[in-house]
Amino acid sequence: MADALWRPTAPLDNLRRRATLLADIRRFFTERDVLEVEVPVLSRRATSDPHIESISADCSGDRAYLATSPEFGLKRLVAGGFGDCYYLGKAFRDGEAGGRHNPEFTMLEWYRLGWDDHRLMIEVGELLSRLLKISRVCSYSYRALFLQMLGLDPHRATFAELKACVTEHLDISFEPAGRDECLDLLMSHYIEPRMSSGITLLYDFPASQAALARVEEDEQGVPVARRFEAYVGGMELANGYWELTDAAEQLRRFEADQRYREAHGRPVRPFEERLVEALVAGMPDCAGVALGVDRLVMLACEAERIDQVVAFPIDRA
Repeated sequence: MADALWRPTAPLDNLRRRATLLADIRRFFTERDVLEVEVPVLSRRATSDPHIESISADCSGDRAYLATSPEFGLKRLVAGGFGDCYYLGKAFRDGEAGGRHNPEFTMLEWYRLGWDDHRLMIEVGELLSRLLKISRVCSYSYRALFLQMLGLDPHRATFAELKACVTEHLDISFEPAGRDECLDLLMSHYIEPRMSSGITLLYDFPASQAALARVEEDEQGVPVARRFEAYVGGMELANGYWELTDAAEQLRRFEADQRYREAHGRPVRPFEERLVEALVAGMPDCAGVALGVDRLVMLACEAERIDQVVAFPIDRA
């Protein structure tokens, strides 16, 4: 007999494990004097990120958007002098549904004042080690991992060399449009599936993938994005930055995102100019990271799909 559509898709044992993990996360930050905060999940500003889409809603006759992350609210709190803080709650992204995605999902995001990306990366490893009972933690620069697994320097390789590498190692039916698409394909389809079962921390990404992170030269004099990602068994869990605090550069990146959206036929919506104003006022040096809680629960429960750890995914919401 077909499962009744009113029922939760996740087993109750998984939902109990989820509740335990949420409590453990809060205990971790309480022990470290990082304060939980709430920020709006409904705003008149949308994301400008070319690779993420906001979900729109009508609010008192005005167009509003569900937050794709708590980032802008948290940064405004940090700029206002709030100090170390974290958010644990819902975020929303349009068009993201599948085995590891749901349009409504749970995100953990936190900010540490006076820290850089490397110091925060260590704390991410400590959190994941505690929650998942994993002792093995390995750190690699983006360059080192590409050299180890593919034998090429991702920062210096030409577009032609990257395309040749994609052709050699991947079976795809289209031609990548640029360097970053080649790198993303090699990372997601070749490197990630070959990562160890432990925790992998990857840092110093290509400068073209900086998003809202600082860009600085590495030990070889190559500009790199001061950001990192955390993986467990090849599943991406977290994305962290040594945060950009330059207001003019932040505005330039927002405007570049808007131009990219317009050129590629994507919606161009109001962006968060209040973050730029907060940076003008003076946001302290800090590092921040966002972590996908649903994927974390999947790993803890050894689940293969997100609907095994979410009570009511989009098809039952």
